[in-house]
Amino acid sequence: MLKQHLQQKLLQKLSPQQIQFIKLLQVPTVALDTRIKEELEENPALEDPSLMIAEEPKGEYDDLNDTPDDFDPGAKEENTDEFNVDDYLQDDNVNDYSTSYNNDDDEEKKETPIAIESTFFESLQEQLDLVPLSDQDFIIGKQIIGSLDDDGYLRRPITSMIDDLAFSQNAMVEEEDVLEMLKVIQSFDPPGIAARDLQECLTLQLRRKDPANPIIQKAIIIVENHLDEFTRKHYDKLEKSLGLNSDDLKEIIAEILRLNPKPGDSNQVTTKQLQVIPDFHVSNNDGTLILTLNSKNAPELRVSRSYIDMFDHYDKAAQKDKKLKEAVQFVKQKLDSAKWFIDAIKQRQQTLLKTMNAIMQYQYEYLLTGDERKMRPMILKDIADKIDMDISTVSRVANSKYVQTEFGTFLLKSFFSEAIQTESGEEVSNKEVKKILEDCIGNEDKRKPLADEKLTEILKEQGYNIARRTVAKYREQMNIPVARLRKEL
Repeated sequence: MLKQHLQQKLLQKLSPQQIQFIKLLQVPTVALDTRIKEELEENPALEDPSLMIAEEPKGEYDDLNDTPDDFDPGAKEENTDEFNVDDYLQDDNVNDYSTSYNNDDDEEKKETPIAIESTFFESLQEQLDLVPLSDQDFIIGKQIIGSLDDDGYLRRPITSMIDDLAFSQNAMVEEEDVLEMLKVIQSFDPPGIAARDLQECLTLQLRRKDPANPIIQKAIIIVENHLDEFTRKHYDKLEKSLGLNSDDLKEIIAEILRLNPKPGDSNQVTTKQLQVIPDFHVSNNDGTLILTLNSKNAPELRVSRSYIDMFDHYDKAAQKDKKLKEAVQFVKQKLDSAKWFIDAIKQRQQTLLKTMNAIMQYQYEYLLTGDERKMRPMILKDIADKIDMDISTVSRVANSKYVQTEFGTFLLKSFFSEAIQTESGEEVSNKEVKKILEDCIGNEDKRKPLADEKLTEILKEQGYNIARRTVAKYREQMNIPVARLRKEL
């Protein structure tokens, strides 16, 4: 039997302003300019004075560029049906908007030179064009080059390429035809290209060297028949199997280590790499840290004067028909949207500065010296409580923003770490322990590298009571291999 009953539920709903602020907060500096340009294109009521040819006469709406005292991204969305044009007709001073930020105008005016170079695949295609081939072989060669991955390997099965040639090029070929053309491609530069695995890649490079050299001959034997022992650094087994002494094996290993395991990387165009632009700058002025926000985070935005005048004209019209009311509503919507966007940009600036300032104060000693052993244990909640904001807000800032210091440029997330208690009861950052591990491994005898058990003992002697599995975890986080793989002859 169906029953009807009333039930009250407490729901939290984000307003459009809150959503806009959250999205802007996690946008990095390098992408903020693009986001602002998108908004300028979508909303004609929003203007960037720096993009205008002639400066508009000073008007009455200059107050939008001052941060509103009552703006709160967590506030509920209010009913804006009653629109007051006076809210948009206040004094404006766009210069106050960005004077507290770094002036990067000179930097922005510099033109970045564009390198003209061939891509990895274009280079291979150019080499293919120089080889006298039949039409069928040329098609096969193009198919092989197009099937290579960015590392320069051919990981696509031969049978799959035969099917591709049949369906896309209407070329019926045999496996032998593809393998013959594969040998041709493998003779191209860089050496080791179009290999199907690491073993073949290294062998192709060694066979391009002096075949009469005994070191090269032994290196080919090791790569073709003993690659597993080589990668595991079982040098004693290699010496016994090949009848080598330590000096000869050392030369052979050095020859193999000079080879390129990823030949495709050598010719890759690097313009795809994301450029990191720091959001903050921390400088040391005679022992006092000074924090500044990158000026790219403080664009000079304002509401369009023509849209304000248009709204004022429509709103004061004596008679309003349906079309005029629609026009008033449209202009009002664009003006509201422009104001919300400007407010969100300013709220973003305030939140960034507030969060980074709290992090700087928390990690003051580390940012003064750059010594990781001075880094204090810090979690998101520590900063969230300090600035009275939500943990998710701090997380969005920490995960996407960079700070430039005298010791390098770092992601804010790198300043957060777990706490470890010493024997004396003091809490230290796990980064301090990682630094000690890194120093121990860097100063070890590579002929007898320190095992995790020995590293654990060293830490305990220094007052850090840490389990061996924790030492192994930290070592792996620093991308340091186990002791056996660090061994050298």
